Amino acid sequence: MIYLASKSPRRRELLRQLGVPFEELHLRESPSRPRDVLEEAEDGEPPAHYVERIARTKASVGWKRMEQRLLTSRPVLGADTEVVLDGEVLGKPSDAAHAAAMLARLSGRTHEVLTGVALRSGEDVAFALSVSRVTLRKLAAGEIERYVATGEPLDKAGAYAIQGRAAAFVAHLEGSYSGVMGLPLFETAELLAKAGIPAL
Repeated sequence: MIYLASKSPRRRELLRQLGVPFEELHLRESPSRPRDVLEEAEDGEPPAHYVERIARTKASVGWKRMEQRLLTSRPVLGADTEVVLDGEVLGKPSDAAHAAAMLARLSGRTHEVLTGVALRSGEDVAFALSVSRVTLRKLAAGEIERYVATGEPLDKAGAYAIQGRAAAFVAHLEGSYSGVMGLPLFETAELLAKAGIPAL
C-alpha cells in the first residue's frame, strides 16, 4: 500500500493499472487557503529541473501531511506533468481564452511533455523523469473554439487531454502515452520495484 499525493483522476486510473493498492493523500489546493505546493517556475529555471522540484516537493509535503495526520507510515508518490514549447513551461490555462491561445500556439507543432515521478520512503526520495514528444496537427480556429467549449482543457497542462477529445488532434507521439496522461507507468513501476513494491 502507498499514498498518492494527487487528486488527479487520471493518475488514480493509471496507478490502478499497475495493480498497486493506494490511498489518496490530498494536498491543499483551495484558493482560499495557502497551497501546500506552489506550482510556479522560478526565473530561468530549466523545465526538467522545475518538474523534478515539484514532483519531489509533492512527495515530501505528502509525507509531512501523513505524519501530521498520524496516518500509517507508507511510501508517498508525487508527480508533475508539464507541456514545454520552445523551452517554456506552459502550465495550465487560467481561463477559456488562455486555453484557446495555448492550443493555437501548439497547433501544427511538436512540443515536449515532461512528467516527473517521485517516491518518498523515510528520508529517501527517489525520482524518475519521462520525456515525450507530441505533434499536434494544424488546428482550425473553430476546432479550438469547440474543444475549449467542452471544458476539457481547463485543468490540463498545455490545455489538452491526450486521453480525451484531443486524441483526434495528435498526429504523432514519441515516448510514453501514460506519461503524457500524467503518470508514466514504466518509470513508476521501476521506482516502486526499487522500493520493494511489486507492480502487477
